[in-house]
Amino acid sequence: MSQPAGRPYYDAWLRRVRRELAPSGRLTEIALLLSRQGGGSCEVWRARLQVLLAGAGTPSLDLLMRIDALLARAKEPPGDGGEQGSLF
Repeated sequence: MSQPAGRPYYDAWLRRVRRELAPSGRLTEIALLLSRQGGGSCEVWRARLQVLLAGAGTPSLDLLMRIDALLARAKEPPGDGGEQGSLF
């Protein structure tokens, strides 16, 4: 077995985040949002995310949760649900 105890959860998270950041521009979008929240430049955050996605580092629990929150927020439909009516 190549995975240490507790690592399967992180590995599953990493696979999901890789999938969600695969579309063009998504990595930069999340890096930009992280730079606005936590300071630092977008380029620094982009490089840090690339290291994490390559499996070369492990994020803190705080960073892991921030990334999840940003990805979840990005999936929400625009508006508060009542603004968009039927086109027909």
